[in-house]
Amino acid sequence: MTTAQTSAGSLIREWRTRRRMSQLDLAMEAEISQRHLSFVESGRAAPSRDMVLHLAEQLSIPLRQRNQLLLAAGFAPSFSERSLTDATLAPAMAAVETVLKGHEPFPALAVDRHWNLVSANAAIGPLLADISEASLLKPPVNVLRLSLHPGGVAQRIVNLAEWRTHLLERLKHQNDASGDPVLVELERELRSYPSGLKDGRPVSVEPDGIVHPLRLAHGDQVLSFISTITVFGTPLDVTLSELAIESFFPADEPTRTVLVRLAKERAAKVS
Repeated sequence: MTTAQTSAGSLIREWRTRRRMSQLDLAMEAEISQRHLSFVESGRAAPSRDMVLHLAEQLSIPLRQRNQLLLAAGFAPSFSERSLTDATLAPAMAAVETVLKGHEPFPALAVDRHWNLVSANAAIGPLLADISEASLLKPPVNVLRLSLHPGGVAQRIVNLAEWRTHLLERLKHQNDASGDPVLVELERELRSYPSGLKDGRPVSVEPDGIVHPLRLAHGDQVLSFISTITVFGTPLDVTLSELAIESFFPADEPTRTVLVRLAKERAAKVS
């Protein structure tokens, strides 16, 4: 029994626990015997490369962590991890820019696994106006920090308590899925920011609501947005698998009108 084998088994057990699966559940999903899985987790049996990848697939382990699991089992990583500027990723990055540009006149941005800004379209301006803490805009710009920091967008978010709860729930879900220590620390930091709650009362959700809106003060108006997240469907590169595009849509006609007007004003300045 080697340290690598023990480590691989421990990691599999850790991910199984994180996914709230019993040994029997995972064994049935993977179509192997519970006894064999027990031997793998305890280090009494060394899993093959195919078995490591098979179990990782059943556990929905992210590609980055699949590479770590392979290394722990004594195998080379299966998934590349290229820089966003690598020529191989150029077609994918061009697709990202096409999506961002095509979403105008509405805001959209792309982020990496730690929610650092990768790119954004020209319509993002209204979301980033009046930032009083200039350091929040220094690269790398962390979108979640920028959103919830009291010197960032938070001071203009009309429904801060509701939006903060939504973002923290999303981040916690991501932490549960990935176990990324950087995201764990980010969540801890964001939870230390003002909550926007009044009198300690829990966040109320509109009874007729279908999604969490973002309501943002803009001059004497309130812009209301709903958002979607887009990811690549079948990535085989770690970096690409961790890239996400968040697209904001107007939740009402007044917001749509303002965004269209702002787009026309930007175009007039360029021409």
